[in-house]
Amino acid sequence: MKRPIPHARLLLAAGCLLALSAVALFDPALRAQAGGSRAEQFRQMSTQAETTGLAQPFVGITAKGQVEPGLFLLKSTGVSTNGVRTAAAAFLNALAAPQRSKTVFPINDDEWRKWMNPHFYVRQGVSFEEMTPAQREKAFALIGAGLSAKGLKLTRDIMRLNYTLAELSNNDFEQYGEWLYHLTVMGTPSEREPWGWQLDGHHAVINYFVLGDQVVMSPFFAGSEPVTATSGKYAGTTVLQQEQAAGLAMMRALDPAQRERAAIGATKTRNNNLTEAFRDNVVLDYAGVPASQLTAAQREQLVKLAALYIDNLDEGHAKVKVAEVRQHLDRTYFAWIGGTEADSVYYYRIHSPVILIEFDHQLPTNLRHLSATPTVPARDHIHTVVRTPNGNDYGKDLLRLHYTQHPH
Repeated sequence: MKRPIPHARLLLAAGCLLALSAVALFDPALRAQAGGSRAEQFRQMSTQAETTGLAQPFVGITAKGQVEPGLFLLKSTGVSTNGVRTAAAAFLNALAAPQRSKTVFPINDDEWRKWMNPHFYVRQGVSFEEMTPAQREKAFALIGAGLSAKGLKLTRDIMRLNYTLAELSNNDFEQYGEWLYHLTVMGTPSEREPWGWQLDGHHAVINYFVLGDQVVMSPFFAGSEPVTATSGKYAGTTVLQQEQAAGLAMMRALDPAQRERAAIGATKTRNNNLTEAFRDNVVLDYAGVPASQLTAAQREQLVKLAALYIDNLDEGHAKVKVAEVRQHLDRTYFAWIGGTEADSVYYYRIHSPVILIEFDHQLPTNLRHLSATPTVPARDHIHTVVRTPNGNDYGKDLLRLHYTQHPH
């Protein structure tokens, strides 16, 4: 097997591309010099990102460059998926024919991998902006059927905070807003055959794969800038505060020797997330303090921290995933970059063969014009990512096993 590009080089290339794109986007003079309308700029940047990001076939996130086999099996979970299947069918039936034709893709289509956080990304599917109120209701019913009440609230609040971002950006609702989110459906909602859906938009991305009563909800991206609305239509809305506090509490619960092992970087000066958009094949070695060196109480605290993210999934399938995480707890690592004071900015990672979670305080981006320290990571811009390593993002390993047993 050809070894995927090491993550450092992959991230450097992608980071340079996005950085240059962002500069051109936010500087009107440079955008004018580059030529073309804002929409054309968006299309060009999206095409570049996809070309770079999809240059390699999907392998999955690995620790050594090769997928560890036998981690994921076709088996019954005993948790029904009838609700989400019925909701998906109702959503598709509510769409007009032109909307449906651009929303439905084959189950193994590269559309799964075509998601991206930045607001400029040109997305596929039907957007909430073009939906009728009745269609939006069906769309939220689909999302709500797959997620827990907590997960649905998080998603809706991120969408609302994107409206706040527009308010704080001179009411630029062309780039930001509550309804600039798109839904696609892969395959045909079925009781036995594989299918799934994807939500894609600024700071909210959900990939939801279904096979029988098994579910894989990853990659899952949740973030916001700002993370709290202090004014405007949605004043008081706030997200990711529990994940922020629980991560810091986990680091503080370690003894000095454990903290030293967990800390893979003392100073937080940049964005540290490694597995965001178009980074499906990152090679990422385990780092930090292993759960095998934690006390029983610390191990349980680490599981509960992971569960904060897993619990965005519906309750039954979340329990299945937490049980899977527990099975591999001795091979789970907790890593940290940054300070541990009450107002510190930091990055942390939970990494095992079956789950990868990242939390990152990011540099000001869309609101750097309002920041007193625009070159320093801030608590008001957070990114989180949940991945399934070893080839099962997007449910691809389950799909492979399904095709092995049931050729199509």
